[in-house]
Amino acid sequence: MMPRILAAIVLTVFSSGTALAGVYTWIDEKGVAHFSDHPPSKMEHERITVRPVATVPMSENLDQGERVSRIRDEVQEALSKPERPVKSRGRSRARAEAKRKKACAAYRDKLDVIQAQLRNGYSNDKGNSLRQRRRAVSKKLSRECILG
Repeated sequence: MMPRILAAIVLTVFSSGTALAGVYTWIDEKGVAHFSDHPPSKMEHERITVRPVATVPMSENLDQGERVSRIRDEVQEALSKPERPVKSRGRSRARAEAKRKKACAAYRDKLDVIQAQLRNGYSNDKGNSLRQRRRAVSKKLSRECILG
């Protein structure tokens, strides 16, 4: 047990030295940029600070994947349910259903128009507002027409 711990400590000490080594850059007389972990001799050089890579813990990634899968399953289940038949208890239900279908068609038309505007090109600010409008209309379509 003790030799393993000692070997792990020695390995950590030696490997951390290479991780802390600097990166140097310089331009030679031909104008070619060079990068190395050793500074050049007799040439002006610059040390580059290497930032550590940003990582996402695997547990967060797995949790997010599970949440997405759960939501996807709920939506698929809601979509697979057969449409509820409109009861003939009166004209009010038929009117409400017709109104809902008309609203759903309007939402789909709005989404088509926004998608066309996004495909045609836009400035950055306009694109942000278009995507925001698309999210809002898509959310209404989902709630009122698909899930509702």
